[in-house]
Amino acid sequence: MAITRRVFMKSGAMAMVGTAALPAFLTRAVYGATSLSGGHKRLVVIFQRGAADGLNIVVPHGEANYYTMRPTINVPRSGQNGVIDLDGFFGLHPSMSAFKPLWDQKHLAIVHAAGSPDTTRSHFDAQDYMESGTPGLKSTEDGWLNRAVRQASEKASPFRAIALGPSLPRILLGSEPAVAINNISQFGVGGNNPNVAPIASTFEAMYDQSVDSVLHGTGQETFEAVKMLKTADPSKYQPAPGANYPRGRFGDALRQTAQLLKANLGVEVAFTDIGGWDHHVNEAPQMTNILRDFSQSLAAFWTDIGDLAGETVVVTMSEFGRTARENGNRGTDHGHANVMFVLGGPVKGGKVYGQWPGLAPEQLYEGRDLALTTDFRRVVGEAVYGHIGNTKLDAVFPGFQNDPRKFVGYLG
Repeated sequence: MAITRRVFMKSGAMAMVGTAALPAFLTRAVYGATSLSGGHKRLVVIFQRGAADGLNIVVPHGEANYYTMRPTINVPRSGQNGVIDLDGFFGLHPSMSAFKPLWDQKHLAIVHAAGSPDTTRSHFDAQDYMESGTPGLKSTEDGWLNRAVRQASEKASPFRAIALGPSLPRILLGSEPAVAINNISQFGVGGNNPNVAPIASTFEAMYDQSVDSVLHGTGQETFEAVKMLKTADPSKYQPAPGANYPRGRFGDALRQTAQLLKANLGVEVAFTDIGGWDHHVNEAPQMTNILRDFSQSLAAFWTDIGDLAGETVVVTMSEFGRTARENGNRGTDHGHANVMFVLGGPVKGGKVYGQWPGLAPEQLYEGRDLALTTDFRRVVGEAVYGHIGNTKLDAVFPGFQNDPRKFVGYLG
């Protein structure tokens, strides 16, 4: 990355000669220009923390048992607050209207009855298993998304793996360089060294502690680029027209993710999460609010990245689903299988993938939950293999026979 050094030191502080001195990619990063170089595949992973209720997100409105088991929290088949029909059997929660155009344009695919095969109902354990990619095995030290970018590359960017958040998540821990960026304007960045505090106040702290050669030598120029980007006031970034992000942490994280992708810094994988899905009590109004935020934020991100959408795949996941039956508090308890969304230019959308197990009493897992028919590793493995091109799935998901012939089939 060739960067013209037009900065000078004055009284120990860095000053910018002027906006005109910014390299082209930094100008794009700050102002959101649409002239981008292509050719890079990008995978964005979203974690819905708290165990989202897949049955009220993508509603099996064609199955009578759904309404029998959820007399007060179901999504009606019709009416002002009724389901947004997709294929005559499944439909979206009415708060997710922002997803319907993506479905109609065949950019959005759904995988139902998906998730981790592990039987735990512990949030902590289930999230750990899904981020490590080894359900039932607690001894795995690194995360599957870090292993997914473990390919030889002399020109790999220090920004090839990023997380939008205050610290590096489990899914990105590992031997590959990865950074956590809580706020682009502040550049609070954390490294992946377990002996270093997970939150560093400056990029310099991560740079100084890194033992990976990618952050030295040619990485020095990227280090200075980050300083320049900070000095250039990235708060001036304007999303693309029509990209209306909701206010709040998740919308802001996706806005900044789009900004980093458009900066052409060599991002290959990105991660962020959204909490608030553990609805044991009074689920309906809470789902209405969080699903609106979730779907509108992702729709805005899709609009914002523009031409990069053709090279980008987004996958969502949650640690487990909720019980098929509502509880006595008009909520749901910890369940098993769930729903996953896949969004992207290469995605064969407009379809619900996976085998639907049914909601009859004898079809439920342990007599209470939606049964799992698609392992989440097949869903994300398809993106790792077919999109970002890592064919060594036995290393990304050790102990799992992730045969490409058994992929879900959402990639063209």
